[in-house]
Amino acid sequence: MADDVLELADKLWRGDIDIVEIHPVGGYMGGVAEVATGVSFVPSFANVSAIATDDGLVLVDTGSSFVAGAVHEALRGWSAQRLNTAIYSHGHIDHVFGVGVWEEESAIQGWPAPLVVAHDAVPARFDRYIVTAGYNEIINQRQFGVPGLRWPTEYRYPDRTYAQQLALDVGGVALELHHARGETDDHTWTWLAGPRVLCCGDLFIWASPNAGNPQKVQRYPREWAIALREMIGLEPEVLLPGHGFPVVGAGRVRQALTDTADLLDSLVDQTIDLMNAGARLDEVLHTVAVPAHLADRPYLRPVYDEPEFVVRNVWRLYGGWWDGNPASLKPAPESALAAELAGLAGGAGVLADRALTLVESPAGGAEGAVALRLAGHLAELAALAAPTDRAVHRARAEVFARLSKAATSTMAKGVFTWTARDSEGRAGHAD
Repeated sequence: MADDVLELADKLWRGDIDIVEIHPVGGYMGGVAEVATGVSFVPSFANVSAIATDDGLVLVDTGSSFVAGAVHEALRGWSAQRLNTAIYSHGHIDHVFGVGVWEEESAIQGWPAPLVVAHDAVPARFDRYIVTAGYNEIINQRQFGVPGLRWPTEYRYPDRTYAQQLALDVGGVALELHHARGETDDHTWTWLAGPRVLCCGDLFIWASPNAGNPQKVQRYPREWAIALREMIGLEPEVLLPGHGFPVVGAGRVRQALTDTADLLDSLVDQTIDLMNAGARLDEVLHTVAVPAHLADRPYLRPVYDEPEFVVRNVWRLYGGWWDGNPASLKPAPESALAAELAGLAGGAGVLADRALTLVESPAGGAEGAVALRLAGHLAELAALAAPTDRAVHRARAEVFARLSKAATSTMAKGVFTWTARDSEGRAGHAD
């Protein structure tokens, strides 16, 4: 399995395999890849890294509840040591729900219970998840297309937290924990100076950085880039990401981290320059562009998040929620606006028909992309103006199915597919 994982990582890096074929934020692959002496990697959703010490294992992340048993079994084929310490790279639920399996084993074997270490902000994240369980359940059902997903309300809180940096010595192995704000406010990246291995959590995921997710809380692209440049200064030789595959070789690691930092810095700089010039959000969204030399990097493709969404998060961070359009400051109800426009157009059906015409447009490139976006606007307006019209909902379902097919990112596909399915249901059951 080790050869398979590392060979796959090499092929992805060289472009022999398109990253779209093997989604970096994918499912459980199984197996263990030993990437350095005493350091192993389990490709999963999310990945788990294991370090052998004289006093038991250290895990960086523990996986999700769905694969915790499989991860434990895979690692048991590599080492029989007890779990000494688990480090959460951050508090997202796909990274923190594997501890229970190891605790149960320790109790049965009469071993000391494992210690869980994380950043100071992780407990507050868990507290927020409990309060907003319903909301998180809905948005994650929509994002990942899993209607039956249930959001947890019980968490394994860390036993020990830290603020900025923490040096740990576990069984003679030195680990350095560093805090960074990036995809989350509670991120930890872990450095093993001996083997020069960097466990970076989701600060690198073999995809365009998840710094814009439209349904989640604030992300921090500038601080993210700063953290990546700090990592580069350590000259790591192996990079173990929270999602995706290992990056092996000092040159490749340096390039991956540098390119990711350059992309984030460019998006932030372009956005702030336009904000300082007085641009509205609309102009910013349609002006900021990914630097040409980074657009085709196999590890920066917009297959999960998108640079356009990162721009929105930069705007939210520095400029607040208002987009600069005076009509949107105190808007009319969406349904009232839709009814007015439908009336002017000659009815909701006219809007829906025009939306279908636009998605059938043969135009390619930028013109075709704009036509698809216009179709989305018109289909949604039609549905708001005539919420029980089956024909309108059939059109809305078709339009958003087309938008989903054209989208590259999990974020966009999730929202568009959810919308299409909503209208499919309404078209079949509306009065």
